[in-house]
Amino acid sequence: MIDLKACPLWLFRLLPFLRWWPGVTPQTLKADSVAALTGALVVLPQAVAFATIAGLPPEYGLYAAMVPAIVAALWGSSWHLVSGPTTAISIVVFASISPLAEPGSPQFIGLVLTLTLLAGLIQLAMGLARLGALVNFISHTVIIGFTAGAAILIASSQIKNFFGLDMPRGAHFHEVLIHFGTHVADIQPWVMTVGVVTLVSGMLAKRYLKKLPYMIVAMVVGSVTAAILDVQLGAEQTGIRTVGALAASFPPLSVPDFSLSAIHQTLFPATIIAILALTEAVAIARSVAIKSDQRIDSNQEFIGQGLSNIAGSFFSGYASSGSFNRSGVNYAAGAKTPLAAALSAVFLLLIVLLVAPLAAYLPVPSMAAILFIVAWGLIDFHHVGEIFRRHKRESTVLVLTFVGTLIDLEKGIFLGILVSLLFYLYRTSRPTIRELVPLAAELGNPRRKFVPHDIGAPTCPQMAILRIEGSIFFGAVEHVQQHFRNVDEAVPKKKNLLIAARPIGFVDLAGAELLAKEATRRRKLGGGLYLVGVQPDFCEMLRRSGQVDTVGEDQIFRHKGDALQSIYARLDNEICRTCKVRIFHECHVALPDGTPRSISDRELAELAATPTAA
Repeated sequence: MIDLKACPLWLFRLLPFLRWWPGVTPQTLKADSVAALTGALVVLPQAVAFATIAGLPPEYGLYAAMVPAIVAALWGSSWHLVSGPTTAISIVVFASISPLAEPGSPQFIGLVLTLTLLAGLIQLAMGLARLGALVNFISHTVIIGFTAGAAILIASSQIKNFFGLDMPRGAHFHEVLIHFGTHVADIQPWVMTVGVVTLVSGMLAKRYLKKLPYMIVAMVVGSVTAAILDVQLGAEQTGIRTVGALAASFPPLSVPDFSLSAIHQTLFPATIIAILALTEAVAIARSVAIKSDQRIDSNQEFIGQGLSNIAGSFFSGYASSGSFNRSGVNYAAGAKTPLAAALSAVFLLLIVLLVAPLAAYLPVPSMAAILFIVAWGLIDFHHVGEIFRRHKRESTVLVLTFVGTLIDLEKGIFLGILVSLLFYLYRTSRPTIRELVPLAAELGNPRRKFVPHDIGAPTCPQMAILRIEGSIFFGAVEHVQQHFRNVDEAVPKKKNLLIAARPIGFVDLAGAELLAKEATRRRKLGGGLYLVGVQPDFCEMLRRSGQVDTVGEDQIFRHKGDALQSIYARLDNEICRTCKVRIFHECHVALPDGTPRSISDRELAELAATPTAA
């Protein structure tokens, strides 16, 4: 038996399942088997529905839930993530390939396999390059907007099947609506009847029969309704089409289209799918990990998802990702290890071998009705409402992503990411800058407390104290510089500027140069620039940029008390002599040149007892 403790680290990276495999026991195997059987029953109708969305034969959805699920479980980092076909990925596949080939045709399938392979290679490359943190730049609002847009597209793509209409291939969302509006008279009543019965039964089952899979209940009711109508009226009269019998077999080997034309046509959509699938998978893995108290390695998830799609492209599967529904069911059913996700694929294969012939009785309008329910469930109405009520900028991101997705699904998510990043850059390029005044609990306390300056309250006529809450980087330089200049432009005597630097996140080269220029400018005015509470990284950037000497090491302080004592000695003696404000402790003791103030011992004691004195 292999001693895993003696295995080198590279072996665990190559075969990550070795980390959890020793934890498999008869008890965990039993729990994983129960969870796997539950997951297989859940994925069966979903996989058929998702393949229909993608424009593929129904069995391809089942194939995508087999080999890819096993590979993702063994090479991922999550204990509970279950991979396979998803709604968002399916609609992107259909939108990307349907303009290039007839859905369901051999050419269409070949392009889908190429798309899947390229997406897997991109994901694997990102994982090996340790780019797992990139998914953090895709905001939750973008995902909500994209998912809502994809849900509308799913529903619109099934209008023809629900109402029995003929529609042009690859029609855009608005074209579908226009075509439907101008062909209402062509609706086939018996086809729509089956769709409505399935829709209503599915909604009722989802609400009142929560222990039963609503998709299966709806499929059974719709199939029975269609069978009754065909018997009573005749199949030619009703016009109800069926899905057709599924292929009851192991996932067959397949070969993607490696032609340059196919690669060129699918490379950009593959990038979209790779990013979207990784975002879905990592987000789902993290949400479940919070409940299971597990740490998720984003880079390993990238690798697992990449390998699963690469493997899927050679076993008749199309692009897959983590599924929230199946992962949640897997966790709730008591799964203990990733073996549950792998076993679910095995159980799914066994179930398919038994029930595949029954799909011949499944009406196409019933599938359309089920997809209507799926699409409705994809729209997160709660968070959409919250965003519109409380976040103006996020509402803009949501709307633009949603509309962009409806116009061009492939580019919609990129539009949302771009807009959200622009808003983020705008916010970070305008860090909050507050003017402060000193406040000490006791007179003579070396640790001063700075508080925000109230409008109308007195300030030092020779020095301003500013706190910068954010980062001084190239995008924020102009904003920060303008605040610096506003100080002496408003009050020319304020030639000295003290920066409370503790809240500053980071400073880049442009920020360091700004501080150096401001220090030089203020020296020419007869004052100075001073920094207090500087973080180590801040100091390191000043040193590496060569600006620490320009700013002056003697003008960088650790504590506020030390800074005020040093700066006070550099102020204009004559201005301080006639100043009535005296907001610093030093103002009451002596002038900047050391000349004692004419103040009695009683007045000094009263001053010391005043909590607002500095």
